[in-house]
Amino acid sequence: MGFKKLFASVGIGGASVETVLTEPNVVPGGVVQGEVRIQGGSVVQEIQGLSVGLQAKVEVEGGEEEYNKNIEFHRRQLGGSFELQPGAVHTVPFGLEVPWETPITMFMGRHLTGMNIGVKTELAIAKAVDSGDLDPVNVHPLPAQQAILDAFAGLGFHFKNADLEQGHIRGTRQKLPFYQEIEFLAPQQYRGLNQVELSFVADEREMDVVLEMDKKPGLFSEGSDTYRSFTMDLANFRQTDWTAYLNQWLAEVGGKRNWF
Repeated sequence: MGFKKLFASVGIGGASVETVLTEPNVVPGGVVQGEVRIQGGSVVQEIQGLSVGLQAKVEVEGGEEEYNKNIEFHRRQLGGSFELQPGAVHTVPFGLEVPWETPITMFMGRHLTGMNIGVKTELAIAKAVDSGDLDPVNVHPLPAQQAILDAFAGLGFHFKNADLEQGHIRGTRQKLPFYQEIEFLAPQQYRGLNQVELSFVADEREMDVVLEMDKKPGLFSEGSDTYRSFTMDLANFRQTDWTAYLNQWLAEVGGKRNWF
């Protein structure tokens, strides 16, 4: 996959650029592999800078309205300036690290609707910066994340939707300016329960898992029995039966509230 664009800043006879991802399937903490191919035009051009970054479309709450905003959350500069001769092809390979907090975009082999994450390429020529189209990246779950997702599936929960929201989850190791919420619809055996929202916040060693039942303004808050946050060790998470863990929590809350 890739894009080709004649950059406006160079005018007629300028360079065209194509970004190709040789491995678009990654996991948080992994590396996106690819290369940028710059094709010279009919005139000599001074390339002042080339960079690639990761960008996400995030939901922002502003006053009484919500809107989507593109947020770049990681960028890498690819070398320095160079002179591009007419007709010459300049190829720049790259490896772009994927932050551990990067939201997943794949679930059970399918793309999560609403997730828009990819590589953005920027080329600086003649003191102007032009950006190309977004090259989508498929972010698959870490094994520990997959264990939690499998636990929900095993209990009969169904995926509803996912979104990215600007802001921070208190009490977590979050560093990015946004977080992901994955919503599951509850099965019939959990009568009285509408849905559960799930968020992951990982680093290279551990991961915060945040769960919230029936998120409704003013009804539930952090510290109540409908909110739970726990930490998973990315190396030793298999020592816990996560299906049983989640079922126990749901049963405790449901029993107190006469839901089940």
